[in-house]
Amino acid sequence: MEAAVSFKNINRIAIPAIIAGIAEPLISLTDIAVIGNVENNSVEALAAAGIVGSFLSAIIWIVAQTKTAISAIISQHLGANRLHAVKTLIPQAITFNFLFSLVIYASTAYFAKAIFSAYNAEGLILQYSEDYYQIRALGYPLTLVTFAIFGIFRGLQNTLWAMKCSLTGAAVNVALDYLLVYGVEGIIPPMHLKGAAFASLAAQATMLIMAFWFFFKKTPFHLKLSLNINPQMKSLLLMAANLFVRTAALNFAIYLANAYATDYGKNYIAAQSILMNIWLFFSFFIDGYANAGNAIGGKLLGARDYKNLWELSKKISKYAVLIALILMAICGLFYNQIGFLFNKEASVLVLFSSVFWVVLLMQPVNAIAFMFDGIFKGLGEAKYLRNLLLVATFLGFTPALLLGDYFGLKLYAIWIAFFIWMLIRSGGLVIKFRRKYLNKEV
Repeated sequence: MEAAVSFKNINRIAIPAIIAGIAEPLISLTDIAVIGNVENNSVEALAAAGIVGSFLSAIIWIVAQTKTAISAIISQHLGANRLHAVKTLIPQAITFNFLFSLVIYASTAYFAKAIFSAYNAEGLILQYSEDYYQIRALGYPLTLVTFAIFGIFRGLQNTLWAMKCSLTGAAVNVALDYLLVYGVEGIIPPMHLKGAAFASLAAQATMLIMAFWFFFKKTPFHLKLSLNINPQMKSLLLMAANLFVRTAALNFAIYLANAYATDYGKNYIAAQSILMNIWLFFSFFIDGYANAGNAIGGKLLGARDYKNLWELSKKISKYAVLIALILMAICGLFYNQIGFLFNKEASVLVLFSSVFWVVLLMQPVNAIAFMFDGIFKGLGEAKYLRNLLLVATFLGFTPALLLGDYFGLKLYAIWIAFFIWMLIRSGGLVIKFRRKYLNKEV
């Protein structure tokens, strides 16, 4: 399987995955950029969009881990030439995601006010957050079913279909953001923050429709449910459960960061919203190579090709770090201009610029962590990923944030804590992979 770890094959999966991956945070970034430049109450609306965006990301990351589990199982069966064994698993996994999304919607939409009060939101920010979330939450079923199908595509070593769906969805979101937020005189009244929410909903619906088209036209699978539970369903749910716990810990860190930033004041949470969404954008960008590692790594494990598995880790590490350095250089070049894309409030921009360099500095470390994350998911190592994230969050991030807050570092405390968090994650993954696969025989 030498070709599996060639530059061409890795990038055949990674580049479409990068484009598909950045489409989701691009939707949130577009919302923030458009909302942040509305004349009335822009800081409050920007803060609300950032808080809700973080919460939505937290929920979606947690419950969408079945996407990764599906991808790992399919890629391993593809490598072992046993795809027929998972044909009944696919409709069962998609149905599970759909039903689970309804549970998430029912258990959060009614309690939106209480949820965002827990983020220390109050007054106009709380009201905006509640209104925005009530609409965005309708997209849970659309997003989670789409993600399940994207996991199937990735397991089949194809990320091009997901890229096409995501790009179209992002284009729909950008166009509707401007039409609905600002309105069209005499035709569409300006809807402000609610308009951004409806634009996001339309983008998610577009991606789902396209994903189903590729699913039926291009894959060997179907949606006919079998009364007999596929034997792999237990493995899928166990892997997903470990990843749920892992992602819950990950999003606890994000929640804590936003809660502290909100408590510091509206300008701080507005700046934090921009910083966090740029960090997420970078993360999804670099994550394209992690997706390649996930798909190819699972296939190599299924074929028991450990030599190429080691080569895969080295090559993808180099590519991911290079991407991180390029992103750092671009942002360094336009350091003082980037903040203006999202907000014109001088006090917000000063806070943003004072901390943005920390976000940039950590990108190579992020690249290594995300890349090995992807490979470990493809190998089915969900339990180790869970334990490492718990250690990084509760023994690294949380103490660092509390200590920094005690010394009055505010946004610096948040991002130094994130830096420590990523150092623990990347270090733990590299050490484990070297011990397990460096000298393993084929």
